[in-house]
Amino acid sequence: MLSSHLPGLPIIAALRGITPNEVVPVGELLARNGVLTMEVTLNSPEPYSSIAQLSQHFGTDVLLGAGTVTDVDQIHQVKRAGGRLIVSPHMDIDLISMAKAEQMNVLPGCFSPTEMFQAISAGADAIKLFPAEIMPPVAVRALRAALPPAIEIFPTGGIDESNMLAYLRAGADGFAIGSSLYKPGKTLTAIESDAKSIVAAFRQAKQLLVEREKSKRIT
Repeated sequence: MLSSHLPGLPIIAALRGITPNEVVPVGELLARNGVLTMEVTLNSPEPYSSIAQLSQHFGTDVLLGAGTVTDVDQIHQVKRAGGRLIVSPHMDIDLISMAKAEQMNVLPGCFSPTEMFQAISAGADAIKLFPAEIMPPVAVRALRAALPPAIEIFPTGGIDESNMLAYLRAGADGFAIGSSLYKPGKTLTAIESDAKSIVAAFRQAKQLLVEREKSKRIT
């Protein structure tokens, strides 16, 4: 289970477009507000430098890695930079196998049940449900019923505080969140405000689910 390797909440910040000179201040804000897992997408400027800076700054207190990983060779570069998490936009058995061979956590992007079961067979730690914008919670509920209980689902794409509860109720286990947390040009003040809102919404949603389960047991 991926969540057992995540420090703090099962929220992954996707830092797309971040630069090395801003990555540590942004990372500090996110970590201070409870987001302790971060991926620097490899289509960002100098992504390996950013991963290395985060790794040197946080050590193992934060789970760091790369997103938009599309090539096996990139996995080796991420590991050399200090990354321990591989996130891809697609399901690639070779990527999953190499990430596991390097003892890294791997979260492949999947959309269809076929891709999901192939990813599970290849050793994926969890499923990145992507793009979540076109996979509503009702569909997640159906998938959750079919997937092995130990396999976690992380909807990605279009996730914010307004829809987290619906996805969690449907069986999602966590989220990878991009522009709702960070996008180029966003101020540190705005990043901190959004991080607080998203973390609060996640915690509130989880508490509502706990209370719902308690109510079911009582009745």
